[in-house]
Amino acid sequence: MTRTGRRPQMTARAAVILAAGQGTRMKSPIPKVLHKVGGRSHLDRMIDTVQAAGCERVVVVVGTHSPAVRALVEKRLGADAVAVQTEPLGTAHAVLAARDNLAGFDGDVLITYADAPLLTAQDLEPLFGLRANGVDLAMLTFEPADPLLYGRVIKGADGHVMRIVEARDATPEERAVRCCNAGMMAADRARLFGWLSKVGNANAKGEYYLTDIVGVAVQEHALVRGHSAPESAVMGCDTPAQLAQAEAIFQQRQRTHFLAEGVTMLAPETVHFSWDTHLAPGAVVEPFVVFAPGVTVEEGAVIRAFSHLEGCVVRAGALIGPYARLRPGADIGADAHIGNFVEVKNVKVGKGAKANHLSYLGDGSVGAGANIGAGTIFCNYDGFFKYETHVGEGAFIGSNTALVAPVSVGPGGMTGSGSVITQDVPGDALALERGGQTNRPGWAAEFRTRKAAEKAAKGKA
Repeated sequence: MTRTGRRPQMTARAAVILAAGQGTRMKSPIPKVLHKVGGRSHLDRMIDTVQAAGCERVVVVVGTHSPAVRALVEKRLGADAVAVQTEPLGTAHAVLAARDNLAGFDGDVLITYADAPLLTAQDLEPLFGLRANGVDLAMLTFEPADPLLYGRVIKGADGHVMRIVEARDATPEERAVRCCNAGMMAADRARLFGWLSKVGNANAKGEYYLTDIVGVAVQEHALVRGHSAPESAVMGCDTPAQLAQAEAIFQQRQRTHFLAEGVTMLAPETVHFSWDTHLAPGAVVEPFVVFAPGVTVEEGAVIRAFSHLEGCVVRAGALIGPYARLRPGADIGADAHIGNFVEVKNVKVGKGAKANHLSYLGDGSVGAGANIGAGTIFCNYDGFFKYETHVGEGAFIGSNTALVAPVSVGPGGMTGSGSVITQDVPGDALALERGGQTNRPGWAAEFRTRKAAEKAAKGKA
């Protein structure tokens, strides 16, 4: 604190996210940075991370080969946040593509890669701490279990970083170094782009390496230091195998978090979460449940086995499943029951309402205390447009009822089993829609005798 009681003003922060790589090792038509961990793309996650780290300006470097990547950046950050690397000439060349976007910015610039989905703002904060303590170029390092392909961080006797050597250019002695470059750096904008402009391409690939700015900075007597991060925090996702590994680490983090928060899971290793899953303390999750993005579960709710939830809210004390599917827009009220093989999409289900078996509820509402019988269908789509069905409080929908939207059943209304309801049902009324039943005495016995004879005749033939 200063003598006036005010906190010192923090240096402004910006970020350059490198997302122009081809991602050929992913062997996928989807750009590498648009692959997902926890249901969210790598690039989205990195934008979230640098913003959480206090970066007020964010520039994303994209390639000309990935219009989908550019579209994501423009949607989230605007066109001014896009920098284009016109040729794949290396990582230093990529960062230089962002120079005009940051013209006039006065502060620290963080450089990071888009394909590090497990990186957090807490992992990045030490870089800004080093900068605040007089380090000119701060970088993240790590010690991988297998350092084979990573650039080695070569330090002097005082622990300061002297240079980074790419694995393909390293000597046997340099390859024996365990400290490796994670790829995240921070420096003052003006000095950073000054160093980048002096990077050459005299290396095995003829590219301009971002890592070479360390040597340039040291030659100018700049202080370069590293901060060691866990390997899992800085791991990239260049291959499907690495993507699966990152997903596994993310899921374990989520399970650990929710168990610590008071969520009951008897087989947590079978439960899968998304980046934005919210489970309140006291919620119970049985085995083999999948939480896709956009799910909130309140206290005391029970999610039974083999259920799939996405874009929905489950209120306090509700019971879901087993084998239930909640789709976007489902809002399940307190103490309501959504049972086995019931699908709910864009329907608000009132407190204490029940749909216990084999039903589809799509577009509309179910009032408090209503009962939806087995086999009920909200017929909401005519091939062109969606329509709504509304079931009032305390209504009773008989088994195998088809409610053809737009239609409503008033409070306390009932439908007879097997009915096709095409008109509104007034409150407290019974709606029946069935053809007349005809019984033919002895027909079934005659039918069986006739068919048995036909079968015997075919056997003889």
